[in-house]
Amino acid sequence: MKKIITTKEAPEAIGPYSQAVMAGGQLFISGQIALDPVTGEMVNTDIAAETGQILKNLGAILRAAGMGYADVVQATVYMRDLNDFAAMNAVYGEFFKHDPPARATVGVLGLPKDARVEMAFVAVKN
Repeated sequence: MKKIITTKEAPEAIGPYSQAVMAGGQLFISGQIALDPVTGEMVNTDIAAETGQILKNLGAILRAAGMGYADVVQATVYMRDLNDFAAMNAVYGEFFKHDPPARATVGVLGLPKDARVEMAFVAVKN
């Protein structure tokens, strides 16, 4: 049985998908870009700002499901320019200081709203 997870503290879905779905004790969070949940505008001054906003959005969804960053077991990062990897990784590391999740980072041609980076998580309540 699946349960849809939503929160006003993260951007609303901009298409036919859910912010997150809980199924079988696992939380699958849809890809998030750097949308400010209050204004709906992109936070895209630089890769660090985008990454920080994305991780805040993901954190809000985790909290709505009764979880936190420590429960994340898999992260997928999509980047338009892999030359931005070090800057993205520095901010990412601030959120995962101990026992970080498994992760894949993929270079892509484009992302919604001209985002530089998008992230999706899978979490399991420990």
